[in-house]
Amino acid sequence: MALSKRFLGLGLGLLIGIVCLHYLVLFAWGVVPAKSALANQTDGTNATARYKVLPKSGVSKIAAQLQEQGIRVPSWAFQIGARSLGVGTSLKPGTYEFPVNASLGQILLQMARGERVRESVKIIPGMAIWQVRAAIDTHPALIHQTKSASGAQLATLLGLTQPDVEGWLFPDTYVFDPDDLDLSIYQRAYAGMQKQLANAWDLYLQGHANDQVLKSPYQLLILASIVEKETGQASERGLISGVFHNRLKKGMMLQTDPTVIYGIGPQFDGNIRKTDLRRDTPYNTYMRYGLPPTPIAMPSKESLIAAAQPAPTNALYFVAKGNGSSHFSASLKEHEAAVNRYQRLPAQSSTKTAK
Repeated sequence: MALSKRFLGLGLGLLIGIVCLHYLVLFAWGVVPAKSALANQTDGTNATARYKVLPKSGVSKIAAQLQEQGIRVPSWAFQIGARSLGVGTSLKPGTYEFPVNASLGQILLQMARGERVRESVKIIPGMAIWQVRAAIDTHPALIHQTKSASGAQLATLLGLTQPDVEGWLFPDTYVFDPDDLDLSIYQRAYAGMQKQLANAWDLYLQGHANDQVLKSPYQLLILASIVEKETGQASERGLISGVFHNRLKKGMMLQTDPTVIYGIGPQFDGNIRKTDLRRDTPYNTYMRYGLPPTPIAMPSKESLIAAAQPAPTNALYFVAKGNGSSHFSASLKEHEAAVNRYQRLPAQSSTKTAK
């Protein structure tokens, strides 16, 4: 009798264990909701909360980290759930955003898929360095390590031989994890520009074996930045580059407004004046020959290629038509006529209309 009671007790215990394990598996899979799993709950079923999992963390450490951040799931339940789902070795680090009513199974599977929060910052073609730095310095998801660094200090951090980062950051959308260092964005953008510039320089050398007006990749970068700022219509990049190549070959001043504007700096109010054209700065190409001392913006891949492969043209001048395109001229007389047609006469007409 005692023996049968003993076996009965063991059988009952085994049954209870199987039921509990079955419940835990269902719990992990999300059949049974993990109610109150997320402590930081807010009103509304669409609410979410963020949690961070550190790199090189096993299941028990991940469970502890999530508990510290407010997820009320026992460590043993988390570990059994991970094993039952077969994801114990595939949980990925990062910042995650979970619905406040998520089940443990949903949480584990999301982490196994690596569906973490990602942030981004965009460097737009034509941005100057102060605009890029403003975009990075104000991004709330970055840790700001370089915010107080001078331009020369940032250049040193990147390993630049030039004392200025202008032109050296490749325009692109840079995706990153929350709490990444801002320096990592600069490093990736610099590496991207190095690669694109090297490719463009190879193209230039292949096409200009006997008439190299540009003497270094850096000069190509400078010219590409000017092409970037002067281009209103993408199809004209090559022609604009051709004009500047022609002027450099003939020893003419480049006489390009964007360099003057860059010399004025961030305080430029959008209206270039005759006094600005007479202000002697290193970037005033109406008063100085050759290229400016540095790039004036971050050039796109297309502008780098255009600077390396200028379109064949005898044009030495161009003027904006007012519709995004330009009129190209081979002589000063033709250019002055185009300026009258597209800029002076329309300006006079609009002034009369305003009166």
